[in-house]
Amino acid sequence: MFDSLSERLGRIFETLTKRGALSEIDVEDALREIRIALLEADVALEVAKDFISAVKEKAIGQNILKSVTPGQMVVKIVHDQLVETLSGGDDFNAGINLTGSPPIAMLIVGLQGSGKTTTTAKLAKRLTERERKKVLLSSLDIYRPAAQQQLAILAEQIQVRCLDFILGEQPIAITKRAIQTAQLEGFDVVLLDTAGRLHIDNTLMQEVADVRDIAKPVETLLVTDAMTGQDALNSAREFNEKIGITGIALTRVDGDARGGAALSMRTVTGQPIKFMGTGEKMDALEDFNAERIAGSILGMGDVIGLVE
Repeated sequence: MFDSLSERLGRIFETLTKRGALSEIDVEDALREIRIALLEADVALEVAKDFISAVKEKAIGQNILKSVTPGQMVVKIVHDQLVETLSGGDDFNAGINLTGSPPIAMLIVGLQGSGKTTTTAKLAKRLTERERKKVLLSSLDIYRPAAQQQLAILAEQIQVRCLDFILGEQPIAITKRAIQTAQLEGFDVVLLDTAGRLHIDNTLMQEVADVRDIAKPVETLLVTDAMTGQDALNSAREFNEKIGITGIALTRVDGDARGGAALSMRTVTGQPIKFMGTGEKMDALEDFNAERIAGSILGMGDVIGLVE
């Protein structure tokens, strides 16, 4: 996801670490280059500015220029700042919230075509296999042709129950029926796959707000396509303000070389990135770990990922 950013930063740091002694001007020049690299990678302007000012304050304020390896110290400061930006200073891996008396509801929201239905099925498989939860899937997407059938087919593949759909039933009624079924049949988790909507579509945004009020979800996950760049940030901001998200699942991270939207997402919404979709297969859903991602951006290698 971060190939082009890694390449640019790699070249900047190579120049820095070769020099030995660094002047304040050297560091400022490098930071200017880093800022350009961030912006070209689709990082939001305000996030890039904050990032650079935080790095500059640490790099010039900690007497690093007089240290034995100033270039490497700057690399470390950039790495630490990347971790903080990606994690918001919280735990590196936020994880999924499963607290509450069953059945707990989880709401999956996002733009059209962001990969919500596939992510819903992947999450169901994960909860079933890793967390040993009894999961009920329910599609609230009555607008996209065959959307409900798609979820039913995926549910069959991963051997998870999917709520039968009734022709003409509206999302609010489906939500109530899903929760009632889960209560009667002893399910632990109900995953509600909502229809894709534009964040500027007030009617559909109100509909998902009504669903949220009925379901009272412990998690409202925003599924975002990593390839949509700056648009993803605007929609994330809107969804957070209107619906109140608790986390983000990034899809198609294997397809975009820039990845700056992901870097900005945590800062813009104030909510953690919890998962990354890394392929089409049902088990291609990984925990988002800020430290590992920061390490891979800076070409330090993802040793933990390799071990796993």
